[in-house]
Amino acid sequence: MTQTITIDAQQFVLHPLGGIYWVEKSMLLISDVHLGKVSHFRKFGAAVPQKAIHKNFLLLDKIVSEFQPFHLCFLGDLFHSSLNKEWDFFANWVAKTPSKISLVIGNHDIIASEKFTALDIEIFTELQLDNFLLTHHPEEHQKLFNFCGHIHPAIKLQGFGRQRLKLPCFFKTKKQLILPAFGEFTGNHTLKPKKEDDVFVLVEGEVIKI
Repeated sequence: MTQTITIDAQQFVLHPLGGIYWVEKSMLLISDVHLGKVSHFRKFGAAVPQKAIHKNFLLLDKIVSEFQPFHLCFLGDLFHSSLNKEWDFFANWVAKTPSKISLVIGNHDIIASEKFTALDIEIFTELQLDNFLLTHHPEEHQKLFNFCGHIHPAIKLQGFGRQRLKLPCFFKTKKQLILPAFGEFTGNHTLKPKKEDDVFVLVEGEVIKI
């Protein structure tokens, strides 16, 4: 189940896989997929299942098919490291994906930009659309609302007794919304919300405001 929120008279649909669909722009925002991370760790002996490589592409297919966006924008850390065999999987995925694709460069995106442009992927250091600023690292801006990633936000919840949960989330402040990491093989960072912040956790296929 999704959650729809309104920011500056624009509608944004928060999806339980961690993406945001901007209705008026037919634009899907996804952050921190970290493709290539599984192959990178397996190369150095980590016991990561081979099937984990394909999970991210299955999830990308799922969310793109649900929204069918005109424009798909990755907010950084699309690839985790240098080129490896997952690049070929990605190139094949791009070839069959009808959306226009852009990448806002993140700190892990060290692959030469020419490789992306050869796939007709536009590259940006940041992207401003109307009153919104799309970045990888969180940025504070007085006039623009910032969509970003990088943090891999999560929040800790405590139930009755001593039960504790750590759940990925969309973390919204007055002028910023941090997306959760989309990639399956990623960690997260616990944030502590203030009273005026909004937190939307991802749990069991739902987006729930807490």
